[in-house]
Amino acid sequence: MPYTKQMIDANLVTRLTKIRQELHENPEVSSKEFDTTKLLKELLLEAGCDILPLNVATGLVAEVKGEKPGPTVAYRADIDALPIQEETGLAYKSKNDGVSHACGHDFHMTLGLGAAFLLAERKMELTGNVRFIFQPAEETTQGARQMIEAGLFADDMIKAVFGVHNQPNIPAGKVGLTDGNLMGAVDTIKIRITGKSGHGAIPQHTVDAVVAGSAVVMGLQSAVSRNIDPFEPVVITIGSFQSGTTHNVIAGSCELTGTVRSFNPKVRAMLPEMIERISRDIAKGYGAQANLDFIPQVPAIANDKTMTELARKSVVEVFGRDGVVAPEPTLGGEDFSLYQQYVPGCYFWIGTGDEVQGINKGWHHPAFLVNDDVIPDAVRSIIYVLENALNHFSGEE
Repeated sequence: MPYTKQMIDANLVTRLTKIRQELHENPEVSSKEFDTTKLLKELLLEAGCDILPLNVATGLVAEVKGEKPGPTVAYRADIDALPIQEETGLAYKSKNDGVSHACGHDFHMTLGLGAAFLLAERKMELTGNVRFIFQPAEETTQGARQMIEAGLFADDMIKAVFGVHNQPNIPAGKVGLTDGNLMGAVDTIKIRITGKSGHGAIPQHTVDAVVAGSAVVMGLQSAVSRNIDPFEPVVITIGSFQSGTTHNVIAGSCELTGTVRSFNPKVRAMLPEMIERISRDIAKGYGAQANLDFIPQVPAIANDKTMTELARKSVVEVFGRDGVVAPEPTLGGEDFSLYQQYVPGCYFWIGTGDEVQGINKGWHHPAFLVNDDVIPDAVRSIIYVLENALNHFSGEE
């Protein structure tokens, strides 16, 4: 039987809030989460969870093994922080200069710990197993890949995976849930423009890479509107343009780097050829050459319809029917999507917004805040989702 609200007592809420604040005080950037991993391991072992032997430098997978045999499902929490100087003024603000939990991963870890603590208390009644994936390096889109390559799915035990993210744009007490597009695919591009250097006063003997590169930038801005179906969201952003050494020398080369975002896998597949063609042909018009390095990173979040419906029913038990809202999709990326390439899954947003408390800053803002008031119901919703998923797969088996 799922937990009632009263089963998450005030003492546990207080403990989880203190843990969240301790995690917030001690943030660590991607792939450097050594102390974070140590603390998580200590807390999970103390609660009676097993730590699985996964060969990763940071992060871990803990398991609550039910006494009754059954399927295995998973919950994922990201654990890394950002290289951002915190500007919240909190009493428990980051102690690590230039590093902060400005995306709420401290909150996500706390929810995972709360669910693990409570499920471990009743493992005698649990049919099946729950694995808690505390994943490093989400911000660099490398962590999920590291966990997978270390053997996360090697035993073919995990039937489904779930994850949540705080969302300050959704009011506290609401949950954003959809079986459509939620977050976009992320890819990186590097374009090298090669021309011919020379004196700034004698341009006729040169091929100006700055001019050619600038034309490529402008050409790529109109590439989407004239090559992609206008009903398909795509963004091409050039974030850096590096060229030249001094004011009176025409640069012979430049390098552009950027990010490409999309939803539709078919559209994503055609983007490398399109970007290469446009870059090459524009540069050629200026007498220069362009070479593209297209670096795939993560696909779009594609929630499984059955797992989404299961999550919806579970969340309604906690937040009520009016508590589930249609989220506004974003082309921001999430490497949770890599897990969805292996097993069905659902990723959804827990609303944390509260204007009175000033919880209204977006992800990665220096003054970003999460909402500790949401912890009890968020933990309950995760437990409902995981227990109902176990029941679902037990019925199938």
